[in-house]
Amino acid sequence: MAGDGLESALGEAPHRLVMAILEFLAFSSLWVAAAALALCAASSRALGVPVDANALALAASGTLVVYNVDRLRDTANDRATSPRRTAFIERWEVHLFGIAAFAAVASAGFAWRAGPDVLLVLAPVAALGLFHRRLKRFAWWKPFYVSGAWAAVVVGLPASQAAEVRHLGWVALVIAATVLANVIASNLRDDESPSAQFGANVPLRLARGIALAALFVALIAPAPVRPLGFVPLATLAVLAPFHAGELYGLVAVDGALLMGALAALALI
Repeated sequence: MAGDGLESALGEAPHRLVMAILEFLAFSSLWVAAAALALCAASSRALGVPVDANALALAASGTLVVYNVDRLRDTANDRATSPRRTAFIERWEVHLFGIAAFAAVASAGFAWRAGPDVLLVLAPVAALGLFHRRLKRFAWWKPFYVSGAWAAVVVGLPASQAAEVRHLGWVALVIAATVLANVIASNLRDDESPSAQFGANVPLRLARGIALAALFVALIAPAPVRPLGFVPLATLAVLAPFHAGELYGLVAVDGALLMGALAALALI
């Protein structure tokens, strides 16, 4: 397991147990689903709408479905860039399929309960998730449609259920820009990504610049939105000492969304 930046950061900790837990959370998509849930809650607060448990459950379960289905379907292509995750998925394929199936049924129930307005918001996201395996080959477009889908879920979902929403544009911009930076950084290991053409430094600098811009937007936004600045701030913190290891990308970079959202929730 040597050589991964995240493992090096653990130092003398009992890293075998820690790494096993982190691998399970990251490779099962539970980590990124938790990030979606936390971002949905933080966005709700910033929008001035009640935090709805059904919306949070829908954001988390839908994320579990999309990410697990994509990873289960595309192990052949992922083996070169994410060998550890691919090995985990092949080892636990049946269990992950069960998680995805359960999450799909749960998502359908949560969406039905949320009503037609939510279904209209999530229908394009579901279509993107269904065709993501093919769409992600267009590396220049992938960061934009993925960040747009995340904004639709974690911002559009709570907004669609409220009679009155404040600062929608500000919240959507901060979240979408931060996720855009996240996706660019997360794709640095992909052969089809712009890093294959320009090298890793150019996309990484772009990701840092976008996260910095998102932080600036949060700082000049109306007061209820400003705590969301912790999301791009946390992203900047993990992009500064960036490592290309699998776990650093899946745990630290995605974890920045989770930790930033939790920090924002504590202050809004």
